[in-house]
Amino acid sequence: MSTKGRIVIAGSVAQRPGCGGHTWVFLQYLLGFKRLGWDVLLLDRLEPDMCVDAHGSPHAMTGSYNLDYFSNVMTRFGLDGAYSVTCNGGEHVLGLPYREAAEFVASAELVLNVMGFFNGQEVLRRARRRVFLDIDPGFGQMWRETSLHDLFAGNDDFVTIGLNVGRADCAIPTCGLRWITTAQPVVLDAWPCTGADATGAAAPITSVATWRGPFGPVEYKGQVYGRRAHEFRRFAALPQHASGTFELALDIHPADAKDLALLRDNGWQLVEPTRVAADPWSYQRYIRNSAAELMIAKGMYVQTRSGWLSDRSLCYLASGRPVIAQDTGIANHIPVRKGLLTFRTFDEAVDAVREVRGDYTRHARAARALAERFFDSDRILGDLLSRLGVAA
Repeated sequence: MSTKGRIVIAGSVAQRPGCGGHTWVFLQYLLGFKRLGWDVLLLDRLEPDMCVDAHGSPHAMTGSYNLDYFSNVMTRFGLDGAYSVTCNGGEHVLGLPYREAAEFVASAELVLNVMGFFNGQEVLRRARRRVFLDIDPGFGQMWRETSLHDLFAGNDDFVTIGLNVGRADCAIPTCGLRWITTAQPVVLDAWPCTGADATGAAAPITSVATWRGPFGPVEYKGQVYGRRAHEFRRFAALPQHASGTFELALDIHPADAKDLALLRDNGWQLVEPTRVAADPWSYQRYIRNSAAELMIAKGMYVQTRSGWLSDRSLCYLASGRPVIAQDTGIANHIPVRKGLLTFRTFDEAVDAVREVRGDYTRHARAARALAERFFDSDRILGDLLSRLGVAA
């Protein structure tokens, strides 16, 4: 079957085995572009010190959980032959050999490098067009402005999921770059809507999250932009004031003992993400077994009015699960009264939970409708290519 051409996604699936939600970030693009008729390739990088066994302990690259996880995911999603994993600046590890991957890159319309995760310059320099995809809006821009680090060097185009970047009411600097803003895609066929009826209201309100994440707070122009942990503490008492069960699949270090106690004392049920969301399929089941998502954002996204919405939230919406989301300015672009409800204060969060619980069927149906209208991968990716000047 003929294709429209080639597109490369550069990312970090092999580096993070056992993180089903993280894997879905890249699958949405790979499967989404493939649906549109493009030949796709995932470029990934794996170094020996990144390799672990199934329990997270250091392991040799050969036989590592990283490679087992990666190859299983690619095979089960019909992406055999559509990936190349390298290490040590080009040494072949898995999939398409280095030379063939470089030839694919040279013939591709563009390389979409997610957060600059892939840094193999010998391959990247072959690209006709290098597009930086920013999925953590604010951090890279402030690092560059404060001369800490330049994530964006060497790229031709710049895309961000911070829908408000470039607006006067958004505090994220543009760094003098022309940013294309885009919603994230969700492949609707891969996320069928199931059980959107009143019985679902009795299930837990959940989320899958990392307490601190890889990036520390950033000081910019006299203000400190924080992590998710700082925001979540403001809403820790929510289960005490809103009915039903609240559960978090939370990646949190045991050293955060005070925060663990705060959450448990306030009625949060905590489960290990490695138990309930360790691969793309268990991640889907966890979301489907939820009533809704409570989405607490990183302080960076909230304080800057970034217009960010989690890729995870889109999976809830597509599954017919309402999302109760901390306000990041997303209402500039998406309706937030049915299916997706936003809050700024504690009392607003309580009210939003009560609204979803009290009229569950309406909000569940509206959630799927929002996914179809605003986040369908066919439309999002087609529009992105058009804005990049690529015939979709």
